[in-house]
Amino acid sequence: MTSAVMSERTAELRGFRAVQRLAYECAEAVAAQLKPGVTEREAARMQRRWLHGRGVRDWFHLPFAWFGDRTAFAGFRIPLQFFPTDRRLEAGMPFILDMAPVHKGFTADIGYSGCLGPHPLHDRLLADLRAHRELILREVRERRSLREIYEDVDRLMVRQGYANRHRAYPFGVIAHKVDRVPQRRWSPTLFGFGTRSLKGLASDALHGHREGWSPLWSPYRFSDHPPRPGLWAVEPHLGFRGTGAKFEEILVVTDSKDPEQSAFWLDDDLPHVRRWAEEEAA
Repeated sequence: MTSAVMSERTAELRGFRAVQRLAYECAEAVAAQLKPGVTEREAARMQRRWLHGRGVRDWFHLPFAWFGDRTAFAGFRIPLQFFPTDRRLEAGMPFILDMAPVHKGFTADIGYSGCLGPHPLHDRLLADLRAHRELILREVRERRSLREIYEDVDRLMVRQGYANRHRAYPFGVIAHKVDRVPQRRWSPTLFGFGTRSLKGLASDALHGHREGWSPLWSPYRFSDHPPRPGLWAVEPHLGFRGTGAKFEEILVVTDSKDPEQSAFWLDDDLPHVRRWAEEEAA
């Protein structure tokens, strides 16, 4: 790899890292403002306004918020149930904030799990997510197929005593590719998703179908291939009865022969990673 190519790649990763940090900063700011009585719709609007105030005009998808048993997707059967509702937050209730802003052409897709007050079960879920982050990175570096890694995540959840809740997402995905998005002054959305981002994902799906890979990381046969170089928004989602928790962040996959450079998390300075480090140090 030439120095020019390396410099361009480094600059690009800095752009993705900046928007991912912006999204997590938004999540922490909004989480700090949540109080009993706030609805999911209001929490989603708070995320949108915060990011709009910092220059975000486009989205992979508009912000989501899930409260209480909706963090475990209880009873979800159709895509419309993912959208924010009038469910009100209560003391001791878990919540998830999920947003996917596009800023300066760079995309992030993040998930932030929190709770309005003490909740030992929720704490346990958050702690147990660490093993999934480690497993996913290790097996991507081993170049196991996406489908195999998905199945190993499933098995780990079963051993931990949890249900797989990312299986409730469309196509049961645990991750999807993210890319640069052309900047425009006007950025329309369709069913809550940015049209330019959807167009890019559809283009990847078409090219992938021809070449034997998919931009969706699922339990199905179309994901039965090694990790494709690029950026993947990964979101393992644990559920136990009416409580759910997840993280979502970008995993970088390359074609490097060096194991450590073949795959790595875009950023280790994120809320859930800091939380695990603090727990380990305590």
